[in-house]
Amino acid sequence: MSKELILASSSPRRQELLKQVKIPFTLRKQGIDESQINTSDPEEKVKKLAKLKGRYTPILHKDEIILSADTIVSYNHKIFEKPRNKDDAFQMISALSGDKHEVFTGVMIRSSDDEIIFIERTTVEFWPLSTEEIYWYTSTNEPYDKAGAYGIQSLGAMLVKQIIGDYYNAVGLPISRVVRELKQFGVYPKE
Repeated sequence: MSKELILASSSPRRQELLKQVKIPFTLRKQGIDESQINTSDPEEKVKKLAKLKGRYTPILHKDEIILSADTIVSYNHKIFEKPRNKDDAFQMISALSGDKHEVFTGVMIRSSDDEIIFIERTTVEFWPLSTEEIYWYTSTNEPYDKAGAYGIQSLGAMLVKQIIGDYYNAVGLPISRVVRELKQFGVYPKE
């Protein structure tokens, strides 16, 4: 018997990816205080945030499976959160220009009697960008709800020279691995 997936995330990108691979889910947003996780190590932070979101989201019946995730951009071991304002976004994109950075996603899947946590890493390299290009990009609405101030799946694609690793991880969920792991919990794509 198939289990019911509960997505503990308000990210529209994670929702779109699950729909893309035809995995039905119910959204159960959680209002957690992410500031309680205060580590500067990006891998440790995404793991702890995914775990916090996953454990904070209640399992209401035994057939529910909770999926939680968090994505962080890291450049030279510094975490780039969502930008606070246009100047912050401009500084982030300027720093990433012409260089490589890492995108980490921590994922937690749990049932009433089991759980797994894993981290996926993708390396992204930006083209060298002019001040005008950065100014134009940060003048759009795109950077402000995304870690690292860009969305690789939309306008931010113009900034990217190459990626090494899972593209979908850079979008916000390593969907291929998530699908494989969900099967272990009895969650499958549906027609």
